[in-house]
Amino acid sequence: MRLRYLLTSGLLVGAFSIGWASPADAQAATESKIAALDEIKNQTDLDKAITALDAKLFDAYNHCDLKTFDGLLADDVEFYHDQGGVTLGRQKLTESVKNNICTGDTQRALVPGMLKIYYMKGYGAIEMGVHRFLHPKTEAANGTGEASFVQLWQYKDGSWKLTRVLSYDHHSVQAKTKLSRKLR
Repeated sequence: MRLRYLLTSGLLVGAFSIGWASPADAQAATESKIAALDEIKNQTDLDKAITALDAKLFDAYNHCDLKTFDGLLADDVEFYHDQGGVTLGRQKLTESVKNNICTGDTQRALVPGMLKIYYMKGYGAIEMGVHRFLHPKTEAANGTGEASFVQLWQYKDGSWKLTRVLSYDHHSVQAKTKLSRKLR
């Protein structure tokens, strides 16, 4: 049952992220009420809340909605990127997205079936998964990138905020596929 839910939610979030769903569907999903930590009673509730937060964060990322993106970050957010280094603080991370992502040639989508969410007592949740970065304007030159991620969400003072992010194992989807074939 959990695997089926993850597959469904991953496909749904991926559809929002790369535009397969209608704008009205995406807006409804990201604007729906996300449960407070004390309202979460089971894994399904937790999955819904964190999946909705992920969708809201990356819908803002994909559409350069910096106000929404910034509003989901803790002031002291820490972002660790295996190729880009460390970015500390909400303002610096938002500025980094503005300068590097708002060109309109980077879109993030979850890899279906790879999202895992874990409850963290008294704090929030750990979200882990794999995502792809598409480059619709320069697909031939840039290809599709893929990476693993871990995100730590905290529920505090009536809202969810992203406090820590690890983004690692960045590689070209094509290069990874070729390497897998060689290893067989």
